[in-house]
Formats: sequence, C-alpha cells, structure tokens
Amino acid sequence: MSKLLTVSEYTAIAGKIQLPTKAFIDGAFRPSSSGKTFETTNPATGQVLAEITACNASDVDFAVARAKAAFDDGRWQRRSPAERKTTLLRFADLLERHALELAVMESLDSGKPIRECQLTDIPEAIHTIRWHAELIDKIYDSTAPVGSNALALVVREAIGVVGLVLPWNFPLLMLAWKIAPSLAAGCSIVVKPAKETSLTALRVAELAHEAGVPAGVFNVLPGSGKEVGEPLGMHMDVSMVSFTGSTDTGRLFLKYAADSNLKRIVLECGGKNPAVVMNDVEDLDVVAQHVVNGAFWNMGENCSASSRLIVHAEVKDELMERIGVHMREWKMGNPLDPENRVGSMIGKSHFEKVRSYIEQAETESLHIMFGGRTEKEIFVEPTVVDGVGQDSRLFREEIFGPILTVTTFTGINEAIVLANDSVYGLAASVYTSNLNSAIKLSREIRAGVVTVNCFGEGDITTPFGGYKESGFGGRDKSIWAHDQYTELKTIWVDA
Repeated sequence: MSKLLTVSEYTAIAGKIQLPTKAFIDGAFRPSSSGKTFETTNPATGQVLAEITACNASDVDFAVARAKAAFDDGRWQRRSPAERKTTLLRFADLLERHALELAVMESLDSGKPIRECQLTDIPEAIHTIRWHAELIDKIYDSTAPVGSNALALVVREAIGVVGLVLPWNFPLLMLAWKIAPSLAAGCSIVVKPAKETSLTALRVAELAHEAGVPAGVFNVLPGSGKEVGEPLGMHMDVSMVSFTGSTDTGRLFLKYAADSNLKRIVLECGGKNPAVVMNDVEDLDVVAQHVVNGAFWNMGENCSASSRLIVHAEVKDELMERIGVHMREWKMGNPLDPENRVGSMIGKSHFEKVRSYIEQAETESLHIMFGGRTEKEIFVEPTVVDGVGQDSRLFREEIFGPILTVTTFTGINEAIVLANDSVYGLAASVYTSNLNSAIKLSREIRAGVVTVNCFGEGDITTPFGGYKESGFGGRDKSIWAHDQYTELKTIWVDA
C-alpha cells in the first residue's frame, strides 16, 4: 500500500472516481426489476455521492437463480483447488492495484478516516483473500478407521448458494472475511451490503469477475433489509446465510431459516466488551494506549470495541491521567484528512443515538471526564464517562460510538463478575503482569476472543466470533470459517 497522501490529493482522487451504481448480477451491472434507486451520501458532508439501484425480492430471485445455475453446472465449484486458488490470487492482485481507489471510496461512503481505510482495512482485506486462496489446496479430507473390509472417506463439499449480509462499519473488510472462505470453498454467493455502504462491494465484485471468477458466482444486491435481506433469508435455494450486524436483525435470520429450508445461519452480532485492568500492571502508559485504541478505533463503531473499562481502584486515577494524554492524539474531522483519526458517525439517526448516551450520562449525574462534544450533527468527540454502575444504560447497552465507560473494582472475582455482566460475549481484554491472574481472567471471562495485555482480534489465522447474544453457528476468519461454507459427506465403499 502506498504512503499516506495529503488531504488535497485524496480530495482530487475522490473527484475522479467512477462510482458503481447498479446491482452486479451474473457478471454484469444491472438495474433493479423495479427501476427504483436510493441516494447514498457522504455522511461527513451530507453530499449525495450517487443514486444506487434499489433491489427487491424479484432481483433476489433472479440473482439466486443465476448463482444456483453457476453452482449446479460446476463452473466454479468443480474447478480444481489449484485453479480456484490461482483465480483468487489474481483477484487479490487486482484489489492491490486498485487499493487507493477502494480506500477513498470506502472513506467517502462510510465516514471512516482515510488513514484507517488505507493502512488497515484495505490491506487486511487483500491479505484475507490471499490467505484463504492459499488454504484451498492445503486442506486434507479424511478416512475413518473402519478396518480392511471397507473404505470410509469423509470429504468436504461446497454448501451451495450462500447469502452474505454485511454491516456498514467495516464494509470492505467484512466483505473479505465472508467472500474469501466462501469462494475458496467453491460456493456461489449473493452479497447484500449495508444500504449505507454499497459502493466498495459493487466495485469488488466487478474486479473479481475481471480476475476470472465466472459469471453468476459473485453477485451483489444493494437495497434495504426488508426488500433484500429478508427475501434472501427466506429463499429456498439459499443453503446458508452469514450475517454480521445487530443482534435484533440476527434473530430475524434464525426465524427466516426456521420458516424456510432450515438453511445454515452464522451470526456475528453485538458486543459490550470489557477491558479489565489489574493493579499489578507494569506500564500503565502502554495500557492507556491500548484502551484508547480499543475504545475509539473506527469511532467506536466496532462490535469488538473496548467500551467498558473495568479498572482496579488502586490504579484508576493514574490510568485515567494517561488515557487523557493519549486521547489528544485522536483528532476529529474531515475523514479525507490523514491527520484525523476520528471521522463521522455513519448517519444522522446513529449520531442521535450516540449523542443520547452522552445526554443519559448527564441525566444520571455521571462524570464526563473527557470529551462529550459533538460537531455538525454528525461528529462525536471521543468521550470518557466515569462512575458508571452496573444498572446504568451506559454499562448495559451497546452504544456503537466513541464512548468509554469507567467502572472500578477491588478484587479479581469482582472484576470477572463485572466483565461477565452482559448479554453479550464477543471480546475482552485483560491487563496484568501476574500469570495466574492472566490465566484466570482469560479463562473465566465469557467471550469468544480474549486478549492479554493488548487490544485486538487476533489475526487471519484465529477464529472471530462470540458467546451468548454476540454470535451463533460459526466464526469468521481462520480455517473454521472455511469449514462453515462446506458440508461433510461420508462415502462408504465395501471392499
């Protein structure tokens, strides 16, 4: 990835990008059957970027039919693993060639800081495609120990047509997390991007087709959840749906599966993630850096954000002082300015939701230690709220914005109770210099990912997903993500 440019250079690139506006079905851009469109805007400025095709149930039927035809005739799934690998590596090369274009497009469409898009999201997306491409011809099937009178094979087969339903907070990276293993497995896919952020998914589908992914294998349908997501979830020819988004919407996909063909459902939903800081940490300044990054990266619009700081009372004051120092590095403003690390909220309604929690803190007479300011009815300054008890809405509800709550404890068992006091169980981070404490916290906190002395989500080799209301049915990333797009078949041969 090229080095960061200036705000004027990014603005110039933005002015020259040809934005995709139509659905991508069966290898071509197409209008919807209704001819309807919707506006997609730059949330940071309110500027209308494009009129995007608004798909509906008829378009879902058409796209699924073309995807099923592609799957049934084997134009992709019956290619050898080596052939699919070569095509996906070529696809990753094309994405790298267009990385700057994609980074600017992503920033415009989502309000994300360009530095984050260019330095993190796009490179990680490309790496994800390459990793799963390389995995294709390195997964071995099995034989069962049945003796000399028979041969029992246990093989994986692509599951069929899959629906991939994406969130708006990491549009391209979450797309990569899902398309890489599903295409590697040999599936045909129908992608429903978030209505707010459809642009990069459409462009990526075009590049995949250019790289040699056959027509019908990779389809993208922009539109609303009611018009596209629900018909996709209910469709009898869709064998699986992988969804990332809110827990409430995730529940709907379980209902769709029950009311249709019992398709496989994989959900990655919300989080209310604790960062537990013990009183024995060696370097509070390093802890403060991780906590700030975990809370405010991607404007807190991150299901794995460290939104609850649970800190030992003995070190709280010193840690808060250091957090205040590191927060100065998180400048807020124009997402195309690489100096800014905090962009806009995704839209006005979400801005109002996040702002309501700052107002709630004032209603509850909580102490806003840092931040609390908003700008232009779309930007929210990174905010730290102290004295948050377990009964507070700020402690219990997923805010999905740059607000960090602070709660104190005096013993490790109390910290574990606080950390687990949530309907969610996606991620957690623990900070301690005591090995026994690290083991106890990481084993007893009920979360799918627990990091020790750092904030993160592992890497592409490690599975990502949650416990409780944070997840269901599978994981993104790693070899486990590949497996969930396949069926296991036993082939028994008598000797």
